[in-house]
Amino acid sequence: MSVLVVGSIALDTVKTPVEEHADLLGGSASYAALGASFFSPVKLVGVVGDDFPAGEFEFWNSHQIDHAGVQRVAGKTFRWSGEYAWDLNTRVTRSVALNVFEHFRPDLPPSYRESEFVLLANIAPALQAHVLDQMSRPKFIVADTMDLWIETARADLDALLPRVHLLILNDSEAREMTKETSLIKAGKKIRKSGPEYVAIKKGEHGALLFGPDEFFSCGAYPLEDIHDPTGAGDTFAGGVAGYLAARGAARPTFADLRKAIIYGSILASFNVEAFSLERLRTLTLDEISDRYEMFKLMSQIEVLS
Repeated sequence: MSVLVVGSIALDTVKTPVEEHADLLGGSASYAALGASFFSPVKLVGVVGDDFPAGEFEFWNSHQIDHAGVQRVAGKTFRWSGEYAWDLNTRVTRSVALNVFEHFRPDLPPSYRESEFVLLANIAPALQAHVLDQMSRPKFIVADTMDLWIETARADLDALLPRVHLLILNDSEAREMTKETSLIKAGKKIRKSGPEYVAIKKGEHGALLFGPDEFFSCGAYPLEDIHDPTGAGDTFAGGVAGYLAARGAARPTFADLRKAIIYGSILASFNVEAFSLERLRTLTLDEISDRYEMFKLMSQIEVLS
């Protein structure tokens, strides 16, 4: 079963203390779509300018990503530039040029409107709601958000939440949204605002999953080398949505969601091993399976008699 992915498509310039690269494929939808494509076909919706590399469309074709919903218009593609500190956790945005993305309003092709699994990647909540308004009867809706929308579009975000089955956000965003220092309290509080499930990303410390009466804590895969954290959260969201779509259940169980969170964490761990999506371009299902087995070993404990 396919998953509909809607979000930003960008060309990034990323600087770390040891490297800098320009004109990298980026944007929330780019990372999320590729992450999801390891498990299920993807229907991608976004907008790019006439400067966008044609080779990326060919790459999408090779990874079961249908790009009929990607608008190509006159002008320049959305561009973002950021710089990371030595710990690779602190990031400063150097420049943002929305370009053709500034007036983007997703218009879904008719065949996309029947999609049963939807990932609303990180864009303005009003645009996320606009996408849902065009859908027929989606079975499961995943939405990602960020601090910008919590600060500047809170009313739109609050209106969206009851329409979402799973909300994904990071730890600082969860605290900002709820004014709670405890992530456990924050996750429970967000659930009461609408979504049936909430996933809180904690970067190198894993992720938390909250359900109606259940809770799951997922660790992070230990990495020796991290080159570029950009897009790790979007890749995580894509992996979660793609796995759930591949399962195809009308209503995913908490067990399905637990496994989806693990696979999302695995994909994010691969993503940070190289700049942009370069590591994901060469990633194989065997490598994902091997790392999943390692996750299982790391999570096992011996029951004391």
